[in-house]
Amino acid sequence: MFHEICIYEAKTDKQEEIEALMGEVAQFYLSQPGVVDVTYIKRTHRQEDFAAVREGKPPIRLTKWVGKVTYILHWTLEDENAHARVSKLGLERFYKRWNRCLTTMPKILLGENVL
Repeated sequence: MFHEICIYEAKTDKQEEIEALMGEVAQFYLSQPGVVDVTYIKRTHRQEDFAAVREGKPPIRLTKWVGKVTYILHWTLEDENAHARVSKLGLERFYKRWNRCLTTMPKILLGENVL
């Protein structure tokens, strides 16, 4: 399996627009051959500190966003060839709409299963 994890920083006033767009993108990706799964995550919590983690305390819910909202895409594909093909199609179809919601270019991590 091949994976992409993408970290996006969206403008706070574009949350509704980008979340609707995520639904469209996920549906499009899932309709493509070679795509196994697509998940979008909104950062809604943070850890207090490392000591809190060691003590088993739950994370703290975020109550406001200042300047940006962080989203994460995790999608799984059969291989890197499927990733290349579907990424190209996705950029052609969604790039302009997606880009106007972001504060900066996304951070993209690519890799294969270890276990």
